[in-house]
Amino acid sequence: MRLALPQALLLTAGICCLGNLAGCSSFPKSANSFDGSEPAMAPPMGKCHPSSSQAGDSYVVFGRRYHVLDSAIGYDERGIASWYGPNFHGKLTSSGMTYNMYAMTAASKVLPLCTWVKVSNLESDRSAIVQITDRGPFVRNRIIDLSYSAAKALGVVHNGTALVEVQAIAKPSATVPGDIRQVSKTYPAKHLHHRARLYVQVAAFTQHANAEKMRAHLILRQLGHIHISTKEVHHKTFYRVLVGPYKTVNQVDALTAKLERIGYQDTDVVIE
Repeated sequence: MRLALPQALLLTAGICCLGNLAGCSSFPKSANSFDGSEPAMAPPMGKCHPSSSQAGDSYVVFGRRYHVLDSAIGYDERGIASWYGPNFHGKLTSSGMTYNMYAMTAASKVLPLCTWVKVSNLESDRSAIVQITDRGPFVRNRIIDLSYSAAKALGVVHNGTALVEVQAIAKPSATVPGDIRQVSKTYPAKHLHHRARLYVQVAAFTQHANAEKMRAHLILRQLGHIHISTKEVHHKTFYRVLVGPYKTVNQVDALTAKLERIGYQDTDVVIE
């Protein structure tokens, strides 16, 4: 599933430029590798129309149902970003628009289309403003898929993934909001500067006893260090069952695959 691509602003160390994106990079890193030569440019992109935002809708990919948020207001999540490029350049996105790997856009599983977000690399001082114009990535434990240009601006291309914070900074619109650069300054990222610890959240419960039962069950599976962490969401306490910490995305991916094999399909990454 893919989506639209409009214009976006790039902020690398605080400076921006316009562009577009879309994507779903649940693909091997090698699929995104290329020699730097520019492929044939895609047809005109057009604009992302808020009427196609799919807010509140749900859809199914690979047997899993995803629910699009009614609104992007307050969205601020940390997780793993990926990117996609040459294999999709010039092809239709989920919105019916044409993907341009040199445009500043991105894909999200849950944000309404045409939403403007600030993506910050938590291990550096780079950030970029992109427009959500596509659906994805549909790989486990990835929260956003970046176009080649967005990934390059954020320093994601070489490694293929990065730890990021995604903040919704403007509601869906067809054109770049006039004050978007100023607005982006009110959303400082929680930079980790290479000290991030990664955990895999297996489940979250409102009852501590249920979290303890799952923790005991997972201990028997010898998956690693398992503990319970609390988090307040909308004035409600959740007890999260976490495995970790880990230092690399590869370690997280290996654990996620193991958890899937034993029946845990809905894991999430927690970055601290």
